[in-house]
Amino acid sequence: MQSALENRVADIISPVITELGINLLWVEYKGDVLGIFAENPTTGKLNLEECTKISREISPLLEVDDPINGAYRLEVSSAGLDRPLFNIEDYERFHDLEAKIELSEDIDGQKKFRGFIRTVEGNIIQFETDQGMVDLPFQSIYKAKLVMTDHLIKETKKRFELANENTQKIEQEELVTTN
Repeated sequence: MQSALENRVADIISPVITELGINLLWVEYKGDVLGIFAENPTTGKLNLEECTKISREISPLLEVDDPINGAYRLEVSSAGLDRPLFNIEDYERFHDLEAKIELSEDIDGQKKFRGFIRTVEGNIIQFETDQGMVDLPFQSIYKAKLVMTDHLIKETKKRFELANENTQKIEQEELVTTN
C-alpha cells in the first residue's frame, strides 16, 4: 500500500509517464530516495534510455509541485523479475508463476501463502499451494510478489524475446509504410 505522499507523487507524474507509452507500476519513498517503478508494456521492463527519459520528464513536475519537503534522490527503474503484483491484470499476466501473497484478513487461520497463480475468475485468484487449491479474494490481498525461481527467469526471457520479435515486426511494418 502506498502512503498519501506516494499517491500524490503518482498522481503528479502518471499522466506524463502514460504519455510516454510507459506503465507506472508504483512509487516508493524511503529515507531520501523517491523510487519510481515502471515498465514498457511491450517489453515488460525498462531500458536505460526509457529510465532517463522518464526522469527528465518528471523532474520539472516534481520541482514545481514540490510534494517532498527537503532534498531527495530520484531513482527510476524497472520493477525487476520478482516484482510485486498490484492489480488483477498482474495475476492474469503472471499465471502459472510462483508468488508469495499476504492477506489483510486470514482465510481458515492463514494470512500468508506461497504457491502458483493458476487462474483468475472475476476478483478471485485461484492459487495452488502445497496444501491444495485456495481461492484468494483480490480485495483481501495486502501484498504480493513473484518469487525468483529458474522458471521465472526462463519465462521472463521467453516473454522478452517474444516482445523483441513483436517490436521488430512493428518497426519493419512502419518502415514499409513510410517508404
